[in-house]
Amino acid sequence: MSEDALYAHLRSGVSHTCHCWLIRRRDGVQLGFTDHDADLHFDGITFNPQNGLSARAIANTTGLSVNNTEAFGVLSDDAIAEADILAGRYDGATVQVWLVCWDDANARKTLFRGSLGEITRGAGGFEAELQGLTEALNQTQGRSYLKTCSAVFGDARCRFGTDHPSYRLEHSLDAPSEGQVFTLTGIKNFNIGWFEHGVLEVLSGAAIGLQGLIKSDVGLTERVITLWSPLNAPVSPGDVLRLTAGCDKRPVTCREKFSNFLNYQGFPDMPGDDWLVSVPRSDQSHTGGSLTR
Repeated sequence: MSEDALYAHLRSGVSHTCHCWLIRRRDGVQLGFTDHDADLHFDGITFNPQNGLSARAIANTTGLSVNNTEAFGVLSDDAIAEADILAGRYDGATVQVWLVCWDDANARKTLFRGSLGEITRGAGGFEAELQGLTEALNQTQGRSYLKTCSAVFGDARCRFGTDHPSYRLEHSLDAPSEGQVFTLTGIKNFNIGWFEHGVLEVLSGAAIGLQGLIKSDVGLTERVITLWSPLNAPVSPGDVLRLTAGCDKRPVTCREKFSNFLNYQGFPDMPGDDWLVSVPRSDQSHTGGSLTR
C-alpha cells in the first residue's frame, strides 16, 4: 500500500478515486464493498459494487475527540442479510474504509477504522452507526464497590479456568428449538441450576457462533435450558451446544461452587446504608446488613 502514490495521483488534477469498505465480523466472515462500478481487489479481498454500502462524510478530528459517522446499505440475501443482523452477527464487527485509486489499488489510504455500533432496520435497508477507535474512551473506567463480584466470570480478574469439564458441557440438541428454550437429555453429573447465569453457545448448524445468557436450568432426566432472550436463529436437532456454568456473583457461590474466593472481586463486608445511620446497640452487633434482621 502506498499513500505517496495516492497523493501523487491526487496532485495530478484528474483523480480516479473511490471508497472501499471492509467489514470483519466476529465469526471471521469478511465483506468488502466499493462505490466504484466494478470489482476491486487488494489484500486478498474482493470489494463488490453490487448491494453497495454508502456513508456520510467522515469528519476526522485531532486530539482524543470521537470520530463517529453512519453507513447506509441495502438488505440482500447475498450481501448483508436481515437474518444475520437480527441474530447479532454484526454486533461489534470492525470496519475499515479506504480512499483508493481504482486503476491502481496499491495507491490507497485508510480514512476510517473502527466498529459497528447500533444498527437500525427499515424499508428494505439499514442504517448503522460507525464508531471510531476513540469510542473506547467513552466507556466507564474504574472499579465499582459492590457487595457482589464485579468481574466477568472467567476473565483476567476472575482468573477461573472455564474450560474444566466440571464447568463446561458440549451436547447435541435433541429437539428443535426456536432459539430460546432448549431441551437436552442424557446430561449427568451436573446439579439442577448448575448452568443458570451461564452462557449457551451454538457450535454447529445455522446458528453457529451465536450465544446467549442462561436464565434458568431445570429438570433432571430432561434438562430444559431457557435463555433471557432468543438467539434469533433456528437451532435444529443434532446441532452442538456448549454450556458454561454460571456465577451469580455472590461470595458463597465463588467459594463453594468454584473454590475461587481468593479472586473474588466484590466487597461482601462493606457496610450498607443502614449502617451509616445506625446507633449503638448492646443486644446485637452491626455487620453492615439491614437493621431489621
